[in-house]
Amino acid sequence: MKFLANRKDVAKLAGVSEATVSRVFNNIGPLRNETKQKVLQAAHDLNYHPNAIAQSFARGKSNNIGVIVPYFQKVNLMTTHYFSELLSGIGTKLGEFGYGLLLLFQSPDEPKNYVKLFRTQKVDGCIILGSKDVFGEVEALEKLHQLQLPYCLVNQAFSGFPFHSIGADHLDGSLQAVSSLLLNGYEQIIFLNGPTEFSNSLERLKGYQTALMNGGIPYNPKLVFQGNYSRKSGFQVAAEIAPMLRGVNAIFAGNDRMAIGLMQGLAEQGYQAGRDYALIGYDDSEISRMTSPPLSTVHVPLFDMGQLAAEKVLQLISQDIMEEINERLPVTFIERASSQLLI
Repeated sequence: MKFLANRKDVAKLAGVSEATVSRVFNNIGPLRNETKQKVLQAAHDLNYHPNAIAQSFARGKSNNIGVIVPYFQKVNLMTTHYFSELLSGIGTKLGEFGYGLLLLFQSPDEPKNYVKLFRTQKVDGCIILGSKDVFGEVEALEKLHQLQLPYCLVNQAFSGFPFHSIGADHLDGSLQAVSSLLLNGYEQIIFLNGPTEFSNSLERLKGYQTALMNGGIPYNPKLVFQGNYSRKSGFQVAAEIAPMLRGVNAIFAGNDRMAIGLMQGLAEQGYQAGRDYALIGYDDSEISRMTSPPLSTVHVPLFDMGQLAAEKVLQLISQDIMEEINERLPVTFIERASSQLLI
């Protein structure tokens, strides 16, 4: 029968108390490096592995980070490029530090109470995806922030509030995309944006307006449409945009899913991207390379954003940082055949 070492065995071999062994593995209190190394060597020699659940209780922590994502009926968010990349980045970074990822789905109609999640779900910190500027959201985040609970928003900011957030430079991404169309000679550019409850939608709108201003082109609100970042919303708005393509032949969409839906909807009207109009998406999803023609887009480092959000929450847990977290990662315009229409 295989011998299974316990904490008592490790203490005996290392010549220390069981309490000292516990302190070493739970990283509690000051410890002489020599003592720590003796305990670790004894554990290695005996092939001793502490019980992870017992460790968590000893430290008063669960070693789980809650990741809050919006829940929508008939939509599998995990299959979307946006959420899958963010979650992969979060999970990878948490795994490096021995933390687990606990997905927490929240209905759009559910009252926001992030503090309650810390109590009911026993999480050590939380990362909030899909947050938006709606009734009750700021109040819920203010409570979270005032209690100094470890959290981080991803891709959402609230003007005037010092909430911890990680995002990307969407103003610059939109500016790059629209500027490329202006440089190619397009002056009338349709913009299909997402809901303005999301700060990144407002940033893209500002980038669109800034590019027009830089090019000496007056802003025309009649050229701005709104979807909800789904392929279906892009497909539906194609019916409104198709009649405009007689005088306007360039479109910038706020994400690849809407761009692809728009491309499909306009194809049913007899219009082909890269032949009859120029089209640019946003996010650089895998499917953007598979469309015909391949979709010009803006690369957003979603995986890196997820990793950084996880890293910041872990630092808040360990109290390595106390100041406001507000970081924006750079984005890059990628030109492909869909926006290379010669005019």
